[in-house]
Amino acid sequence: MRRLFHNFTSNPKNDLLSGLTVALALVPEAVAFAFVAGIDPLVGLYGAFMMGLITSLFGGRPGMISGATGAMAVVMIHLIQKGNEVGDALAEPIANLGLQWLFITLLFVGLIQILAGFLKLGKFVRLIPHPVMMGFVNGLAIVIFISQLEMFKVTSAGETSWLAGGQLYIMLGFVLLTMLIMHFLPKLTKKVPAALVAIIIVAAITILGGIDVSTVGSFIRDGGGTGLKGSLPSFQGGIFGLTSTLAGHWPLILSTAGLLAAVGLIESLMTLNLVDDLTETRGSGNRECVAQGGANILNGLFGGMGGCAMIGQSIINVNSGGRGRLSGLTASIALLCFVLFGAPLIEQIPIAALVGVMFMVVIGTFAWSSFRILRKIPVADAIVLIAVSGITVWHDLATAVIAGVIMSALVFAWQSATMIRARKRIKPDGTKVYEIWGPLFFGSTQTFNRKFDVKQDPESVEIDFMESKVSDHSGIEALSILTNKYIDAGKSVKLTHLSPECQTILLKASPDFDNVIEKSIDDPRYHVVTDLMDAEV
Repeated sequence: MRRLFHNFTSNPKNDLLSGLTVALALVPEAVAFAFVAGIDPLVGLYGAFMMGLITSLFGGRPGMISGATGAMAVVMIHLIQKGNEVGDALAEPIANLGLQWLFITLLFVGLIQILAGFLKLGKFVRLIPHPVMMGFVNGLAIVIFISQLEMFKVTSAGETSWLAGGQLYIMLGFVLLTMLIMHFLPKLTKKVPAALVAIIIVAAITILGGIDVSTVGSFIRDGGGTGLKGSLPSFQGGIFGLTSTLAGHWPLILSTAGLLAAVGLIESLMTLNLVDDLTETRGSGNRECVAQGGANILNGLFGGMGGCAMIGQSIINVNSGGRGRLSGLTASIALLCFVLFGAPLIEQIPIAALVGVMFMVVIGTFAWSSFRILRKIPVADAIVLIAVSGITVWHDLATAVIAGVIMSALVFAWQSATMIRARKRIKPDGTKVYEIWGPLFFGSTQTFNRKFDVKQDPESVEIDFMESKVSDHSGIEALSILTNKYIDAGKSVKLTHLSPECQTILLKASPDFDNVIEKSIDDPRYHVVTDLMDAEV
C-alpha cells in the first residue's frame, strides 16, 4: 500500500504544480496537431485529456505524460481525407466521415496495443542500441524546434506569412524572457515550477500592459477554429451505422490502425526509456502498452483524437518535479477544466510563453554530448546516430527507430561473422582437432566452412565447440553439411563440448547428429576447478 501511494505521489505540491504547467503546454500542442490531422481542435483537446487520464492512472511509469501527438497526426491525414471524400460522394453526404473513420480506427489501434502488452512485446525496447536512442532524442529535439517555428507565422486574409518588424521583436522578446526565467529561477528556488512562473509572468505583462501578441485564442481562430468552445464529437448514427460506408475500405482502416499502433508504441516506449534514465527508475513497458491501448479505445468510443506518450511534456513534468501519477492526473483534469470552464482565461496566454517553454525543452532534450563523442565512437555507431536523427526529422520517429535498429543489427551481424576462428592441433593418436571460437550463425557459416580441409584431413576429426555456440538454423545446416562431407569421405567426425542447448537443437533438427555428438566429455575447466578444491580439502 505504501509503494502504491508513493507511485501516486511522493510530493503532492510538486505533482500538482508540474501537472498544471504541463496542462498549459498541452493546449497549443493538442490544437496544433489537430490542425495537422485536419480535424477540429476540440477533438485534439479531448483526445489529450483521455490519453492523459488513462495512462497517468494505469500506465507503465509515474510522471510520464501522454496526449495528442504530431507523429500520429501525420499518419491520420490520409485516412481522414479519404473518409471525407467518400462521405461527400455519397447520395446522402455524410459530413466529417473521415473523423468517424478515425474513431473506428482507434478501436483497432487500442486492441493491437493491448495485445502487444499481453504478449509482453514492450520488453523489446531494451534491444534499442544507445546510438539509436541518442539519434532519437536529437531528431525529436529538432522536430520540436521546427514545430515551434510555425508559431512565428501569422495568417491574414487567408494567407500565411512570417512575423516581421515590431511583432517579430515582441515575440522574440517574450520568448527570451520565458527562457531566462526558466534558466535562472531554479537557481533561486525550486519550490515552484519555473515554466509555470514564466507563463504567468509573461501573460500578466501582456494582459496588464495591453500588448497585442498572438495568444492561444488567436492561434486557434487563425487556424480555422472557433476557440476553446463546443461539444464533444461522437459517432453519427452509432458505430454500427457507419459499417455501410466502410465497404471496400477495410484494408485502409486496418493498415492505418497497424501503423498508428506501431508509431504510438515506439514513441511511448522510447519516452518511457528516456524518463527512466532521467529519474533513475524503471517503468513497465508491457503495462504501458496496455494503458496506451485502453486510452486509444476510450478515444475511439468517445470522440477523441487518440495519441501516445509525449516526450516534450514528459520532460517538462519531470524537470518541474512531477514524479508521481498525480502529476499526469492533474495535467489531464486541468486540461479538461481549461476547455470547460477556463477557456476565456487560457485563450489569453501568449503563444510566445509556450514557445519559450518548448525551446527550453529542446535544449534539455538534445544530447549535446553527441558532438563530443562522434569522433570517439565506432564509425558505424556514428553513422547510425546521424541517420536516426535525420530520418526522424525527414520522415517520422517509428521509421527512424526501426531503420536504426536494423542498421545496428546488420553491423553487429557483420562484426560477429568475422569473429569466428578455428585453431588446429593434432592429438597423439593422430586425431585432428579444430577448436572453434566465436558464434556460428547465418553470417559466419561461409567463413566457418573455409576453415576445414576435408580431403587433406586425417581419418579422425574432432570439432571442439568449447568457445563457440550454434545460434540458428543456418549454423545447424552448416554443421550438417560439414559432417556429411566427412562421413562421405569415409572419415569419422566428433562434435565436442557442445552446450546442452546446442545439443538439443541439433538433435531436434536431425537424429543423425546423435552419432557425431560427444556427450560424455565435460568441460575440462570444471575438472581443473574440482581437482583444486579436492586438493585443498
